[in-house]
Amino acid sequence: MTGVSGVREASTDFGHIVGSSPLGVVTARSAADVQELVSFAGPHGLPVSARGAGQALYGQGQAHGGYVVDMAALADVRCVPGERTLTAGAGALWRDVVRAALAEGLTPPVLPDHLGGSVGGLLSTGGFGGSSHRYGLVADWVRELEVVTGTGERLVCAPDRRPDLFHAVLAGLGQCALIVRATLALVPAPSHVRRYRLYHDAPGTYLTDQRRLAGDSRFSHVAGQARPALGGGWRYMIEAVVPHEGGPPADDALSTGDLDHDRDTEEIADVSFAEYTHRLDRDERLLRATGEWDRPHPWLTLLLPEEAAGSFVPAVLADGAQQGLRYCGTVQLRPLTGRTLHAPLLRRPAGEHLCLLALMRTAPPTAPDVVRRMVAANRALYERARTAGGVLHPVGALPMAPGDWAAHFGPLWPELVRAKDEYDPHHVLTRGYGLWT
Repeated sequence: MTGVSGVREASTDFGHIVGSSPLGVVTARSAADVQELVSFAGPHGLPVSARGAGQALYGQGQAHGGYVVDMAALADVRCVPGERTLTAGAGALWRDVVRAALAEGLTPPVLPDHLGGSVGGLLSTGGFGGSSHRYGLVADWVRELEVVTGTGERLVCAPDRRPDLFHAVLAGLGQCALIVRATLALVPAPSHVRRYRLYHDAPGTYLTDQRRLAGDSRFSHVAGQARPALGGGWRYMIEAVVPHEGGPPADDALSTGDLDHDRDTEEIADVSFAEYTHRLDRDERLLRATGEWDRPHPWLTLLLPEEAAGSFVPAVLADGAQQGLRYCGTVQLRPLTGRTLHAPLLRRPAGEHLCLLALMRTAPPTAPDVVRRMVAANRALYERARTAGGVLHPVGALPMAPGDWAAHFGPLWPELVRAKDEYDPHHVLTRGYGLWT
């Protein structure tokens, strides 16, 4: 059990919006420690949540009146290059995974943009990255999991071993079991990438180019942003990379010649693949130095049908409630391909061509009314997205009641209820999402 400072830290998260009062924090130094706590807490009806890097945004990983399991010590990472696999503890950070894999010339097929999160936390929500348009979720490349269920059982599951549990855990929001260890598939890593930043003045050409790039193999990673334009309005930037082994592509026109971006403003650079994977580290250091890292983060992430994104995104950016994004925030807009997303509990819109829209803004630390208005605006946007065929990616600052969750999971809701009743019959795991009454 940790001291008062540990309890204080576990009472909040990266979102700095929702607070809680846990009874205590248990530092897990082995899977047996997690098993012991859950075995005690379950019959007593005490909430239990796992905490890795503490990057939840709206209290999802908190355990009011219960216990938080600090997974940080479960950080071992072991790469088996001959099998092209890597096994990591739930508390390992993705930067540790990258370091171990690249040392063997390998990499997970999909990596999150920010490497400061924990393995267990990301796999519980699915995990998107720059290569998701080709390779799906980070969770889609998990080969095996070791978990502790809400009954206190310590089990190993895989696609061919307890598959119902395996599929209930990946993108399962920690509802049926807590991840303590994961084995990931790896692929050969390039030594370098050629990075293109391509700017568009209109969302139509931007989305058309994104779809074109997501549908072929010229780029290994494709992401994008909407950025404030001088004099008002927005510009749209595609970031895409071509992997290579130190000899960059001989002709950039082969990569970008058929695209409709502004050729006068394109940016092209060659960087090592390791540098590319750590591309957000500098941003994190800057945000920490300015104090913005510790401000409230009322973020929202939506998955949209591409045909709806062309009108939905400009309308959102023109909304008065979102004007703060021009001054303090980031708007991500990246392509996804429906057939690559395999985790059953990852809800997505119908269709093949999808877009991820993430509104990543901060709020003043001493203005709770502003935060409340932003969270209310998130709710309004969510309802508009649902009308347009969109789906919530449940990592943001959005209050959800059990009825909302039943609608979110739709036809999968009865199966999730069944899995919850089997593997967490006391309903003590990860209550912060609010799935159950």
